[in-house]
Amino acid sequence: MNKTIFCLAFSLLGLTGFSQAYEFQTIKDIEANPVISQDQTGTCWSFSTTSFLEAEIIRTTGKRIDLSEMYNVRNTYLDKAENYVLRQGKAQFGEGGLSHDVINSARKYGVVPESSFIGKTDPNSNYNHEKMEAELEAIVKKAVAETPKKYPNWKADYAQVLDTYMGKFNESDKIVSSQQAIDNNKINYEGKMLTPKQFLATTKLNLEDYVTVTSFTNEPFYSKFILSIPDNFANGSFYNLPLDEFMQTIDNALDKGFTLALDTDVSEKTFSGEKGIAVIPNDENDSKTILTQIKPEKNITPEYRQAEFENYDTMDDHLMHIVGKVVDQKGNQYYKVKNSWGTKSGKDGFVYMSIPYVRLKAISVMVNKNGLTKKTKTSLGL
Repeated sequence: MNKTIFCLAFSLLGLTGFSQAYEFQTIKDIEANPVISQDQTGTCWSFSTTSFLEAEIIRTTGKRIDLSEMYNVRNTYLDKAENYVLRQGKAQFGEGGLSHDVINSARKYGVVPESSFIGKTDPNSNYNHEKMEAELEAIVKKAVAETPKKYPNWKADYAQVLDTYMGKFNESDKIVSSQQAIDNNKINYEGKMLTPKQFLATTKLNLEDYVTVTSFTNEPFYSKFILSIPDNFANGSFYNLPLDEFMQTIDNALDKGFTLALDTDVSEKTFSGEKGIAVIPNDENDSKTILTQIKPEKNITPEYRQAEFENYDTMDDHLMHIVGKVVDQKGNQYYKVKNSWGTKSGKDGFVYMSIPYVRLKAISVMVNKNGLTKKTKTSLGL
């Protein structure tokens, strides 16, 4: 063989060895309901955590139940308003939320099937909360500025806005499907009249089973603390784990058949909702090519993770649902993450998130405590 040709062939082989188009194989896929879209709303927290609860129902009962995401949203808006006004405006108000807000809503208000509350007055329209959120915020700000004493009807005005955009829940004449009707806050489900809390009981969900874990070096490990992020308006508590153990928690849960609700940062240019890839390149120059070709990724230390969080490069701007794992042809593993941007986004609505990406950008995960390792449960006192 000509020496020049041999060298060229060897060089090309070397290049293909370091830059290959992604090819994925599934190594773990846990059953969950189909991907749906949150449309033009900031309600990913409800879509992701509701999907998580639906997967829990499938795991424990084998039943597929389509729960109403917007029922959780509507009720959380009520609690968020009261929190904002009682704190005299010194609190977060907006469309955002966290996984524990869905658990809090379910505990306080129960849950309902999607067919019993779709959360919009026009069934054929897309969700869009821009105008609704602006009107709600104007009311609570007015209540704070004038004081509730001088604006005693603020709660009624606030509820009216929710009714206008999302629909009323407790009107006896509101028919939402040919089989199910709402009557005085009760649901006709499989021929039985149930309240939302009674319906929750039929799902076999145990809300006390769910814990949220995270990993930050500014708090003692194995402690429980209130994470200081803007959307934690409810002051929810998080269990703090060392970073390696945090990742082991995700893997152990998936191996045991448990899914996880994920709070993460998706503002990175190497998070592609379009391509369904989320990675952290070792070399910044690979930021574009790594979305289509396998490239080396950065080693994420606890110290680097903490620094990126404290300098605002890692923020909690999106929640999704981890339902499995895939592996590329080089043996690199990725988490299969269900998104709420519709099936045209990413890989049929899913994002494949690399281990380095999760180590760096995952704010927290909610998981059934039975998905934790025995060591972690003991360390956390669970």
